[in-house]
Amino acid sequence: MKKIKTYKSALQEQDGISPPKALSTDSAKSIKAKRKSQPSISDLVHGITSGNITALSRAITLVESTNPTHTRKAQGIINACLPHASNSIRIGITGVPGVGKSTFIEAFGTYLTSIGKKVAVLAVDPSSSLSKGSILGDKTRMEDLVKNKNAFIRPSASGNSLGGVARKTRETIILCEAAGFDTIIIETVGVGQSETAVHSMVDFFLLLKLAGAGDELQGIKRGIIEMADAIVINKADGDNLKAAKSAKLEFNRALHLYPEKDSGWSPKVFLCSALQKEGIEAVWRVIQDYLKTTTSNQYFEQNRNNQNTFWLLQTIEEHLKSNFYNAPKIKTKLQQQIDLVENGKTTPFAAAEYLLSL
Repeated sequence: MKKIKTYKSALQEQDGISPPKALSTDSAKSIKAKRKSQPSISDLVHGITSGNITALSRAITLVESTNPTHTRKAQGIINACLPHASNSIRIGITGVPGVGKSTFIEAFGTYLTSIGKKVAVLAVDPSSSLSKGSILGDKTRMEDLVKNKNAFIRPSASGNSLGGVARKTRETIILCEAAGFDTIIIETVGVGQSETAVHSMVDFFLLLKLAGAGDELQGIKRGIIEMADAIVINKADGDNLKAAKSAKLEFNRALHLYPEKDSGWSPKVFLCSALQKEGIEAVWRVIQDYLKTTTSNQYFEQNRNNQNTFWLLQTIEEHLKSNFYNAPKIKTKLQQQIDLVENGKTTPFAAAEYLLSL
């Protein structure tokens, strides 16, 4: 009889856990009551600063919520956590879908935890423009890293946010730093050249590329290449190794066309095979070199200050937009103006001017 091969991957269907034959009614009520209870701000802050992952996850959920009550509570948590933040290296990782971002982050994160680092991965999944839903499958892809006690993976939906980043990723970074994570990795949805948002909240911006996919031509275009502090050509193994080496030469030539960065850093190009776990250590070494360079010339601190200013202005814009659409007068008049525009009785510009005047 042929033996059936079994798979241990989380992507395969697993046997469920059978419920116990007897369950205490009192225990069930106690568990339900605990789930419904809402911890206070001080309880969550104490849990976060103590490294409690459950408290961190609940606080991030409050931060991401659009409920006004949750927003006020989240702001209190963030303010209390601020003194414990800003003590990590923030790394942004982007690349087109299929480049192997999740595989690379798992290999990279596993290496970092092996040298004593505490790693938080903030993975941003694209939201559907139709259903508004998101798969949030990064924990499944990183099945080994998710079991690592020194790693924390939090997938979030991008929602309506542009730039491949979730609406509240900046605040989530603060909470993760307060929880003791010294390396924050932000994985974007991989939207190509509109990564300004994530670039403005990280210290080091890493771009993953594929050889033989037209990426060599992208090297001579401005945009995301210009923002990258390092380019890693992934999947440099097997039959693809020769093409990867050729792509590395093309990118090195292209990088010479760009002016010197304000940081005084010259971007590097590396080959990597996340599947084979080759080239991972070299990526970390170049990040360490970058930190030494930017710390010695004071760019690191200057960049953090510029980012805070940027997010101040972004927060003001977000609040103005939210207050506008939530104003009672606007809620009443907006649909009326939309109907007038659709019926050709007014122009979009005139309707907008009228609504803004309210």
